[in-house]
Amino acid sequence: MPNLRGSYWGRPWEGFPAPITKGETDVGRSVTLKGKPFNLEGPQLKPGDKAPEASLKSSLVESVRWSSTAGKTRIVSVVPSLDTPVCALQTKRFHEEAAKLRGVDFFTVSFDLPTAQARFCGAEGIDKERIKFLSDHAEASFGKAWGTLIPDLRIECRAVFVVDAGGVIRHAEYVGEVADHPDYDAVLNCARKLAG
Repeated sequence: MPNLRGSYWGRPWEGFPAPITKGETDVGRSVTLKGKPFNLEGPQLKPGDKAPEASLKSSLVESVRWSSTAGKTRIVSVVPSLDTPVCALQTKRFHEEAAKLRGVDFFTVSFDLPTAQARFCGAEGIDKERIKFLSDHAEASFGKAWGTLIPDLRIECRAVFVVDAGGVIRHAEYVGEVADHPDYDAVLNCARKLAG
């Protein structure tokens, strides 16, 4: 019997993860995508919670532990796919705000491959020093730990978090309808207060 786990769209990608199954942290949470409900996997984080550890990809071969990003206030913009209009607009908005907001690191997390994230940055004129892109495609570690995983679609839901320099979440928003924008003002006001 052929090993289908090692191929993706007909390309032999060694170690491509097996399909995601529901974990023990499911609590019946859901979001909608164009009105259709989808369950989320993982905990619903709230202000005061410690930001969970996760392993993400900064390139196809390099991994980053979430804890290694500590030291400054961080805005974490979570999007389903950069190839969709709302996700692109959300990312461009935070890219613009990153130029104005000193003392804050900006991150975009998605299931897009790192190569697709890099292509998006090139096509949209995004400075990858101003906003860092991390991919959850390999392990879905972030989605499971931060409660943003839509396992049936193997994408992240739309969410935004503000994490202080000590690793504590100060703002958490899981957008109920994936096609809607987050509350940018609430996110930015929280980050401004923390950055001083």
